[in-house]
Amino acid sequence: MSTPEELPDPQDALARARAARAKMAAALDEDQEPEPDEPAGWQPVWKRPRTPKSKAAKKLQLHKQRRRLQDAGKRRLAAGESRRPRPRQNRIGNAAARRDARALSRVRHSSAWLW
Repeated sequence: MSTPEELPDPQDALARARAARAKMAAALDEDQEPEPDEPAGWQPVWKRPRTPKSKAAKKLQLHKQRRRLQDAGKRRLAAGESRRPRPRQNRIGNAAARRDARALSRVRHSSAWLW
């Protein structure tokens, strides 16, 4: 455990902080933006200046994007169709025929004897 003699004086720490405050304020007030002619070093993508694309490069990028999206749509459609069972309504046309088919299947699966 530290003794009171080893503890720093709070007035001394306050004086040091006040002295450093002017230096920190001067550092923060400096111009933050780099000069246009000096190299900026590494910057994240969203802060880099934009380089204009040529019309051909823009068209090529859009063409690739459209192909990619079309292929994804085709894959999605094929995946959905392969898993989906065919609906019964296509095989049995109208409601009357469906009712008849239901009645026939009930008779076929029942255990009643037909004489």
